[in-house]
Amino acid sequence: MAKKTVADINVKGKKVLMRVDFNVPMDANQNVTDDTRIREALPSIKHVLNGGAAGVMLMSHLGRPKGGAKEPKYSLAPVAKKLGELLGKPVKFVDDCIGPKVKQASAALRAGEVLVLENVRFYAEEVIKDKEAKENAELRKAKDNFAKQLAELADVYVDDAFGTAHRDNASMYTVPQMMAGKDRVIGFLIEKELKFLGETVNNPMRPFVAILGGAKVSDKLKVIENLMKKVNCVLIGGAMAYTFFKAQGKKVGKSLCESDFVENAKTLLGQAKQLGCEIVLPVDTVIAQEMKAGAANKVVDGDIADDWEGLDIGPKSRELFASKIKTAKTIVWNGPMGVFEMPPFDAGTRAVATAVAEATDKGARSVIGGGDSASAIQQMGYARRVSHISTGGGASLEFLEGKKFKCLDILDEK
Repeated sequence: MAKKTVADINVKGKKVLMRVDFNVPMDANQNVTDDTRIREALPSIKHVLNGGAAGVMLMSHLGRPKGGAKEPKYSLAPVAKKLGELLGKPVKFVDDCIGPKVKQASAALRAGEVLVLENVRFYAEEVIKDKEAKENAELRKAKDNFAKQLAELADVYVDDAFGTAHRDNASMYTVPQMMAGKDRVIGFLIEKELKFLGETVNNPMRPFVAILGGAKVSDKLKVIENLMKKVNCVLIGGAMAYTFFKAQGKKVGKSLCESDFVENAKTLLGQAKQLGCEIVLPVDTVIAQEMKAGAANKVVDGDIADDWEGLDIGPKSRELFASKIKTAKTIVWNGPMGVFEMPPFDAGTRAVATAVAEATDKGARSVIGGGDSASAIQQMGYARRVSHISTGGGASLEFLEGKKFKCLDILDEK
């Protein structure tokens, strides 16, 4: 059943606690270098403010501070500043997320005001896994106590952090549990993500083509298994292709290859045939003896020599992949075709991005599944020529695997 959104509830006069995903990249001077995730949260924030809420408090993580240490480089203060610029109004910030200082800041919050809490991962309790908490009473007590202090701040809980929707972190899972009986809803970003990913995978126009790349087959085994039952064709590039090459008896040189998953790759190839799903592997490879920008390289059609490694799909593969993409009516893409960050090994990813944009221009629905493929399509200038770019790398992958998200399941249904 569909989940209630912020549009389904009355927030007038209520304090709202919203979990957002402000895990954004910053430079050495702590300037936000990509504000996409902040911008994506604006519709929900503005809706709550316009609805007369007695202030909105935003909580998020940033980076991976070790052991819950309060590392200045992971402070959300610069993010609060950037949010203020985007909203065109002052945004308050408190340098903690629980405790007396936060209670005071929350109590002082008035209608139309926004308060950003400090990084929730500055407390180790935030990332205690629920399974660990169930097995250890002390961990459960610590996680619950942390979540309870956050839950007591507000009358309404809004989850708009799709990037962490696959996790059972305290702010995502335990806080809404503590707020049972109060409004607990999703924001517009999560609503959009579920709509695009759900409709694309479960009700596609055909032909339906999935493009999978990146480094590891192990990360995408379940994705391939699930998508094979739904798509007409799976294009496989990136380093994960070399595990499939090895499964076919080919030599892969010093290319990144997960030898422990060669049998899994063989099984997937067999299953695809039985399901009538076409798995398309590269037919040629750009290889080099070292992975660095501008490195001497060549193209091979077959085996890769021992002292060479594959770093991108070759020109024939680019044409083959593009031809499959251009006939598609539905496209899901997750993972680059090579080392797209450094020329000349970006050509394969660029060719795929171009083909996806051109197919979309002609009416195909295209969903880019977050992570490196999202970065690639933005860097290459095609962001406005695709249907949807997911804000969640790991979350979109797990969605494509067919997994359910516990933190969303517990929220209010329409």
